[in-house]
Amino acid sequence: MAETVAVVDYGMGNLHSAGKALEKAANGQKIVISSDPAVIRAADRVVFPGVGAIRDCIAVLRERELDQAILSVAAEGRPLLGICVGMQALMSHSEENDGVDCLGLFPGVVRRFPDQVDELGHRMKVPHMGWNQVRQAPHPLWEGIPDFSRFYFVHSYHVVEMPENQVAGSCDYGVRFAAAAARGNIFAVQFHPEKSAPHGLVLLENFLRWQP
Repeated sequence: MAETVAVVDYGMGNLHSAGKALEKAANGQKIVISSDPAVIRAADRVVFPGVGAIRDCIAVLRERELDQAILSVAAEGRPLLGICVGMQALMSHSEENDGVDCLGLFPGVVRRFPDQVDELGHRMKVPHMGWNQVRQAPHPLWEGIPDFSRFYFVHSYHVVEMPENQVAGSCDYGVRFAAAAARGNIFAVQFHPEKSAPHGLVLLENFLRWQP
């Protein structure tokens, strides 16, 4: 029977792009986009994408009991990939929307980029949008991807205060922040692999064959 990869649908993810990229990266796996907690719990692998405000994200997850499904997948050791707000939602707390407690799978804190200027004195725009280099820490999901490769970002909030051994990749945009996080069977990225051309596709391929 084909392995099932569930993409969590809570009404806020870029599901079309993520689903199409996963289908392209798949090697016989069945990609299912679902808002049903039972489907998420039963999947062999889970992808948790997201865009938008964290308060709405967490509220919808809890209302639909998708938070418990995601926590169950994590606890049972199945591969879990968080993307963008999906990564931020896995942290302990976000300062967005006057403060929101998140799912707590990582101890990191999500904070808005500060007002800052670049080396030429130009104000740095928020959101951080576009291509930026990622400094890797050793992890199987980077296999075949050169260090300091560029990935596509769109975000106003960033993850900080992470234990060094759980930061799988970092990025600089005035401040240094966690571009990727890893712990056991969980991997999460702030950038959008589905929009990151060949390197993003390789990362998804690596996730689909990863055996944590």
